[in-house]
Amino acid sequence: MSKKEKKNLKEVDFDIIRYANCWEDADLLLKGLDLDENNNILSIGSGGDNSFSLLTTNPKKVVAVDVSEVQLFLIELKKQAILLLNRNEYLAFIGFHVQDGNTRMETYQNIRPQLSDVCKKYWDSQLETIKAGIVHQGKFEKYFQLFSKRVIPLIHSKKKVRELLKEKSEADQAAFFHKSWDTWRWRMFFKAFFSRFIMGRLGRDKSFMKEFEGSVSTFILNQAKRHLSSKHVHDNFMLNYALTGSFLDKLPHYVQEENYEKVKQNLDKLTLINGFAKDAIEQHGPFDAFNLSNIFEYLNKETFASVQKELIEGGTEHAKYAYWNLMVDRIMSNNKAYRLTNKTKEHLAKDKGFFYKRFVVDCK
Repeated sequence: MSKKEKKNLKEVDFDIIRYANCWEDADLLLKGLDLDENNNILSIGSGGDNSFSLLTTNPKKVVAVDVSEVQLFLIELKKQAILLLNRNEYLAFIGFHVQDGNTRMETYQNIRPQLSDVCKKYWDSQLETIKAGIVHQGKFEKYFQLFSKRVIPLIHSKKKVRELLKEKSEADQAAFFHKSWDTWRWRMFFKAFFSRFIMGRLGRDKSFMKEFEGSVSTFILNQAKRHLSSKHVHDNFMLNYALTGSFLDKLPHYVQEENYEKVKQNLDKLTLINGFAKDAIEQHGPFDAFNLSNIFEYLNKETFASVQKELIEGGTEHAKYAYWNLMVDRIMSNNKAYRLTNKTKEHLAKDKGFFYKRFVVDCK
């Protein structure tokens, strides 16, 4: 990574929880990577959810790496909570289900002895965050909560929101969207809230959008239009959260009933690294598979080429690389010097991360 890119990262506030959850589709990730057992996997940490989901494949090891130490504190707390709690207890403690703040504090005190000293010190200073339910306390989650609580009521009623999210056929969903949802008020308020300026202040960091030269709000509005008019709206926990500020009965992959125990059984295979992908490769590589989230989004072309080289060299002979493009085109398989082959078509309609432009899996 260049000095310029490292300087840009220094401008990002890593003393806060940026993402309390992962906002990339774990179902799509697992389908795309199509992993056998005993793989050595590198995974971008973020909220930890997709690193946990990768544990359901019975890997040899999952190394979750993140430049933000706070994000790793979040993952460590989730990890120890999963080890100690049954699924219903975890859902309540972490915030998916309603629970009294004092009860969450009692649970934290039981988890606390299992945390590393530096992690323990951080969460001791964030007790109100724990009481409020951690999965709602990231900057990005609060951005969605503001949208659902302050903006959506200016556009549509709760009844209409429920109707949008109700299970329907493809034709009925498209008809409802175009006739009842896609109003001038929806487009106006949506574009204002998801503008580069507002998103840079309240959602994603503004430095993460430097490489995109177009209209951020127009791009995201078009992505939303494509997804909101499809039948996949009903099962999308990300969309449910964006429109209601709640997960309702839709939950991320790692906490679904059929996956939670698999995650718990394999937690000893999860290793956390504070740093860049290169650091994880040097300490634990080579890797058979990579969950790269959308880390290429904020890299200029020169830095992308450099990071790509590190990732290719850090992969085994038939390594797979999964990643998302949000607004910026960064595709590893375009560089034929590495003989990469794109093995996955874009599953845009089914991707719960409806705001993403592209999901890619490349193989060496």
